[in-house]
Amino acid sequence: MLIDSALLVSLVERFAGNRVLCIGDAMIDRYVCGTVARVSPEAPIPILHTNRETSMLGGAGNVVRNLVALGARPVFVSARGSDAAGEELSVLLARHEGVETYWIVDPGRQTPVKTRFMAQAQQLLRVDKETIIQLSSISRKILLKKAIKILKHVKVVILSDYGKGVLAGGIAAELIAAAKGRLVLVDPKGAEYSSYRGATLLTPNKRELADATRLPTSSDAEVVSAAKSLIKTYAITAVLTTRSQDGMTLVQADGTFHHLPAEAREVFDVSGAGDTVVATLAAALASGANLLEATQLSNSAAGIVVSKVGTAVASALDLVTAIGHQNAATESEEKVVSFEEALKFVALWRRHGLKVGFTNGCFDLLHPGHVYLLKTARFACDKLVVGLNNDTSVRRLKGKGRPIQPEKARAVVLAALRDVDLVVPFCDDTPLVLIAALRPDVLVKGADYTVGTVIGASLVQEYGGKILLADNKSIKFRTTDTITRISRSRKVS
Repeated sequence: MLIDSALLVSLVERFAGNRVLCIGDAMIDRYVCGTVARVSPEAPIPILHTNRETSMLGGAGNVVRNLVALGARPVFVSARGSDAAGEELSVLLARHEGVETYWIVDPGRQTPVKTRFMAQAQQLLRVDKETIIQLSSISRKILLKKAIKILKHVKVVILSDYGKGVLAGGIAAELIAAAKGRLVLVDPKGAEYSSYRGATLLTPNKRELADATRLPTSSDAEVVSAAKSLIKTYAITAVLTTRSQDGMTLVQADGTFHHLPAEAREVFDVSGAGDTVVATLAAALASGANLLEATQLSNSAAGIVVSKVGTAVASALDLVTAIGHQNAATESEEKVVSFEEALKFVALWRRHGLKVGFTNGCFDLLHPGHVYLLKTARFACDKLVVGLNNDTSVRRLKGKGRPIQPEKARAVVLAALRDVDLVVPFCDDTPLVLIAALRPDVLVKGADYTVGTVIGASLVQEYGGKILLADNKSIKFRTTDTITRISRSRKVS
């Protein structure tokens, strides 16, 4: 069952400002990138010529990165060593604004570092530097005291278990027991799940589900059966199993289940996809979504990050853009939106500091003059909205026999162009109402207009927007001329 895209967009818009508590194993994800041109004469291995090295938050830290990107307000509790990597981890986290952070510095702990060597977006080797130990008794008491105090002031808690010791030794179980009335989401590790008993939701991948239940997970039915076993054994409310190219399966304690197909068009890197899933679930549930709505949003977010290279995140803007894939038959159709949906997209773009452009027309039989106009408009902004006269409006403006192409066909063709970000059909003779509502930063028309004859120009200029006239006079194409030539050729034949 697919959820209406407008509802999903409204849920994403409610992510902003919701506090989510995240507790778990933080680490550094380091990427050493370069090129490979030859094989070593010393051994049959490639020689990597490095040109860039980057470091970012990994593990539970990547969950926090995703929460920030989605607009939520994460509260982060974790432990690190008193080593150089621990200091670097603190610096990396401090770069993300709005994160309320509580570090427990455990002197006996080595801060985990995962280093990936990359060439042409392909991973050649991963080197892990870590020593896995449980927290000291003192660090354990400090972490539990701080986390339990914060629990009283949040609705949703994430336990991000990477098996590095922060949640080991019964800490996860104590946190779940203390989180009465809160939603507890667990990204689990290992094959023993008894410490997660009583959690709201677990997010194992297919292999982890098989290891934890000792049951097969090859088919849809087997995944559902294994998830039900997990729910019964550990008194879990729901299990969301991530299944790579097979998408996700949500199974709830009442026996209901949903299979969601994978949304990624191309998979480049699955690093951190589980972090994105649990962060999106938490942000959605904190915003009032139900489990199915939250799952559908997390499925879209997972499709975004696996299409990127490295430990990536899905932003609220990415998510809104991707939502159309769930209810649209083609990629271009998802760009065709209603007046109300356009307002939401534009508001979200503005929150991300993007410049919005607008142009309009009938676009009946798209020709090179139209293409030039749209390309010029898109060059002047970050996002381009195209107002499209609907069929009734075109008939009033152009007369009997028009449009040649119906509204849906014209909209889909426009939306298929790379320079177009949204197409908004409208029924009035002019787009003035649409312009007044969207308040574009740049209003674009062809150079056959003057600023004085552009509908909405004075309004846009009043609030500080710009008017751009695209000089397409050298491109001698008019739809009316094309129709006349077709009509003449029919008479001759």
